[in-house]
Amino acid sequence: MAPKQKQNERELNDQTKIKPENPLADFHKIKMPSDVDDERFVAQKRTFDLTRVIVKIGSSLLTNNGKGLDRTAIYAWASQLAKLHSQGLEVILVSSGSIAEGLVRMGLDTRPKKLDELQACASIGQMGLIETWAAALMQGGVRSAQILLTHDDLANRERYLNTANTLGKLLEWRVVPVINENDTITVDEIKFGDNDTLGAMAAAMVHADLYIILTDQDGIFTDNPRDNPDAKFICHEKAMADYLFDVAGEGGKFGSGGMLTKVRAARLAAMGGCPTVIANGNIENIILKVSEGEAIGTLLKTNQEDKLMARKQWLAAHLQMAGTLKIDAGAVDAVVNKQKSLLPVGVVDIVGDFDKGDVVDVVANDTGERIAIGQVNFAATEEKLVARELTQDFDKILGEKEERMVMVHRDDMAIVV
Repeated sequence: MAPKQKQNERELNDQTKIKPENPLADFHKIKMPSDVDDERFVAQKRTFDLTRVIVKIGSSLLTNNGKGLDRTAIYAWASQLAKLHSQGLEVILVSSGSIAEGLVRMGLDTRPKKLDELQACASIGQMGLIETWAAALMQGGVRSAQILLTHDDLANRERYLNTANTLGKLLEWRVVPVINENDTITVDEIKFGDNDTLGAMAAAMVHADLYIILTDQDGIFTDNPRDNPDAKFICHEKAMADYLFDVAGEGGKFGSGGMLTKVRAARLAAMGGCPTVIANGNIENIILKVSEGEAIGTLLKTNQEDKLMARKQWLAAHLQMAGTLKIDAGAVDAVVNKQKSLLPVGVVDIVGDFDKGDVVDVVANDTGERIAIGQVNFAATEEKLVARELTQDFDKILGEKEERMVMVHRDDMAIVV
């Protein structure tokens, strides 16, 4: 290897070092605030640098006790969204309510229990939901568009990219996308309701600057305030703090699990570098107040460090891998012990047919031990060409000017040994 090439690769790997190696452990150490003087209990003016905002409004705020849409409320929400839009912000709305509207249109007194009936109600009600939002937003001079998604749409890379491109074009055209679960064909989402997660996935997809989740609760408390008068309101916390699951989770202090999905969603949004505010939608002009930085609701913060940590957790949580990279002993040492990126020269073999950006296993060639999970910078066909090669030869091997220097960047890798 030429001296200059060695220097370039050494400098690259020095820049990609992450300490400590398992930064996710730091979030297990964040304790729930207990001291009354803890600054996390203190409401502070917030500063957001906003260009793109996502707002999720729950069914309890959009319907008349679950029986049909509350059109007066929707027009009030739309007025706030239109004001944000008039300020030059890009706005995305995630809205529930299709099943509740379907019940009214079909004259049903109770929510059906059979899946096919729920799906039919969602299909019927979706017509009224989008018609109402379109009319309400147009009253404020804002065009809107309907986007129906399932989790499969966002799990499939091609559909994910197509969705991102569509949302990007709508925002460029100054149109407000109205997103909802495609309840007519999904199963688990109808059972449990997960528009919180859908909004978070959209926030990460479009690199939103703020995700606002509106509910019928003020935010997150240290305990259930209905049962414990000493429960304290948490004004702000890191989105990745694990103790949040203890106070919001099923089987935890809130019990219902409703706040749990919001905490999970905030963590997912953090992966995209997007902070989340969970606030009570019954507060007048709540969307405008939150976006202007008023200390309302619980702010679950994120920064570049949190984004990186959340990304590594996301990688580590993958159950299905697109392929496998087998690496030599030197590469194992570099990745595990020296905290370096995986260079092509250390890859011995490639298994599977995957695309650039897919998530793969990284294993030791001599022992077969799983070393890491990572997101690859090359498709399998390209990797087979550049494996065991030096980066200085990539232009000649691939037949074009090549700027990629690593197989898996350190930021896109989760060590599992």
